[in-house]
Amino acid sequence: MTSKPDIPLHGKSLNIVRQCGPALGEVLQSKFGCVATMDGVNFERDPSSAQQMRPPVVPERCDATLYGGVQVSVWKADLTNFQVDAVVNTTNVRLQHYGGLPLALSIAGGPQIQRESDDYINKHGELKTGDALVFDAGSLPCKKIIHAVGPYLPKHPSKSDVSGAERLLQRAIVSILDKVKEHRLQSVAIPAISSGLFNYPLPECANTIVRTVKRYYESSSSYSPGHLPKEILLVNNDEPTVKEMERACRQLLAASKSISDAKTSTPTVQLGNVHLTLKRGKIEEQQTDVIVNTASLNLDLSSGEISRALLQKAGKKMQQEIRNAPQKGHVITTKPYMLPCKEVYHTCCTAKGSDGARQILFKSVLECLWQAVASSHKSITFPAIGTGALGFGKKEAADIMSNAVVDFAQRVPKKMDVYFVIYPSDNDTFKAFEEQMGYLQKQASHPSFTHAVDVMLSSPSAFEHRDGVRGGGGGAPTPQISLNGPEEATREADRWLSRLLFNSSGTVVICNNFVQHFGEQEHLQLSHLIKKGVFIEVFFEKGRAGIIVNGSDEDVEVAGLQVEAMLCNIQREFATEEERTMLHTVLSNNVSFERKTVDNSSPEFFGRSSVFRKHGPRMLKVDRVENPTLQTLFDLKKKQLQCSTPRKMFQHIPAQFCEMVSHIGFREEYAPPDDPTCGQGIYFAGEIEKAMEVWKVQKERKEEYVYLVEAEVLTGNSTPGTPGLILPPAVGAEPHVVYDSVSGGPDISVIFSGYQALPKYIITCRMV
Repeated sequence: MTSKPDIPLHGKSLNIVRQCGPALGEVLQSKFGCVATMDGVNFERDPSSAQQMRPPVVPERCDATLYGGVQVSVWKADLTNFQVDAVVNTTNVRLQHYGGLPLALSIAGGPQIQRESDDYINKHGELKTGDALVFDAGSLPCKKIIHAVGPYLPKHPSKSDVSGAERLLQRAIVSILDKVKEHRLQSVAIPAISSGLFNYPLPECANTIVRTVKRYYESSSSYSPGHLPKEILLVNNDEPTVKEMERACRQLLAASKSISDAKTSTPTVQLGNVHLTLKRGKIEEQQTDVIVNTASLNLDLSSGEISRALLQKAGKKMQQEIRNAPQKGHVITTKPYMLPCKEVYHTCCTAKGSDGARQILFKSVLECLWQAVASSHKSITFPAIGTGALGFGKKEAADIMSNAVVDFAQRVPKKMDVYFVIYPSDNDTFKAFEEQMGYLQKQASHPSFTHAVDVMLSSPSAFEHRDGVRGGGGGAPTPQISLNGPEEATREADRWLSRLLFNSSGTVVICNNFVQHFGEQEHLQLSHLIKKGVFIEVFFEKGRAGIIVNGSDEDVEVAGLQVEAMLCNIQREFATEEERTMLHTVLSNNVSFERKTVDNSSPEFFGRSSVFRKHGPRMLKVDRVENPTLQTLFDLKKKQLQCSTPRKMFQHIPAQFCEMVSHIGFREEYAPPDDPTCGQGIYFAGEIEKAMEVWKVQKERKEEYVYLVEAEVLTGNSTPGTPGLILPPAVGAEPHVVYDSVSGGPDISVIFSGYQALPKYIITCRMV
């Protein structure tokens, strides 16, 4: 049974979510297995929501045109708000979008992203490394999202590791480009697949991606006319990766048709919902929804270079229509005829020196923009209006036109791509507009501009243009977090989140033994979190580890959330490393596991329900764990220990580790008891009642839901345990011959190898 509670945000709680909403979404998914959708929130730092104002996009670094006519370019930008036909997400074989870019895209795209992925895996099973799939993009500002499975390498890969992975990365890139062709996509943004968490060395990764793209489009067998995209954009958000991609493009594409420094050819800036681009080109060749023409007052389209170029391409019918078309303000609309757009807006401005000429030019641009929004268009191209016969200076025209776009951007509720197109040989005009774009980039990143846009977009009148042109309807969404997932998961997440967001104690305590896996990088991050009024303490006590954050205001909660996000990342890396060890041991290609919910009318369910009923918790759900790799490792351990009869035992486990125990089996970090009197191992209880006692479930934790794992445990040759043991003691004088486990009486066993226990069922209970 799924549940979708909503948590309203205001005051302090809204400030906390604004500062670390994406990290919060990652924590909620990792700890509780539920998806958080955040509405009406403009994040201050990490942009991963379609609701927020997008930050400025750094201009592309370089571009090249391949022999197939496809343009390849390098960008530093955030894929969660990059406007292309499709963005590529690098994922794993189970389409689990955890951490980094996959999680950011999943949050920004909404719950549909993970839901469609889960549905596919449930129907078709796991993917293979190198596969790619195309799904709808949800709330992302693109048409499609392409999930691609890149190769995973060890933390410090050898040359042979990289060599073996190269073929798989090539296969992933080819799969992506095949999907682009299959779905007739015009543009696709590809990140540095398999770098970062997947450990593919960055220089080799960049070389492989660029080389594969080049070969794909320069091989006549790879494409057919009419199925080529216009652009392949190599997009990453961190400077080292962008530099490597730029280096690879310049080295490997030097022999292609053209390569140029795009810092001076296509500057781009993000202004609220408006994506403004300056480019060189011919106005009559632009493929946007709207092309703007600057027409003479007598409406003679053969007068003026821009009008004449458009007329020649469109045909004489456009001249016939414009003479009879009604004029609205300063704009006349005609059909495009032979032009590659949907409509043409003809502006009729007056020459410089006439009364109000500057204001007329400003209003003409603004009216074109609002009319495009009213007609549900998403893109519009302007020439450099006024720089010809009207007599405006080039810098003056650039200033007036860009100011009109800024005015529009501060009010428009919908996304719009706006292009300023300058004739290729007109270097002086391009330079004037380029300088203005540089100014806009600084203005867009200034806090005062961001605040102004936020205020306007959050007001009820934000969608009404001041001259009465409607830009949309409805008010801003109420700030809230919606939780989507199983009822027990969302209820626990709701309780945890409420305690965090509305905390008045000034203290956040995080108990998690994975703190012990923090390295130099994590401790450096902790030091960065310490600020005036915030103190962080790491503790280790009786086999338990954790972090205490003290201070005042929301800084404490923000720091606590960032620590939780660090722990989630550590746990993912730990599971990945453990999986590699498992695969190496059993010589397998992947670890596949399932949690299948047992029918509540089956003997499997009823046989356990009666036992639980005696000891307090009410059993709600039983999931059977099926993991062939763990079964193989368990069987190997049986032979090694010469122990053919495992014991059925129980372990109380936090919700956030249920998936990990199904994936990689038991580890001592998951569930240390309150009093580890038998050593620092993995504890199990023989009875439900004893498990409740060992982990003090009823007395101190006050949990609503309890998760118990039923396991087969190989206790073998056992001896009483003592505090401080990290391995079983020696049987006799020979130190290499040790006991298989230790005990704390007949109902408590402690093992020191996770493969000595096999998870069979995960049982969800509610405390009565």
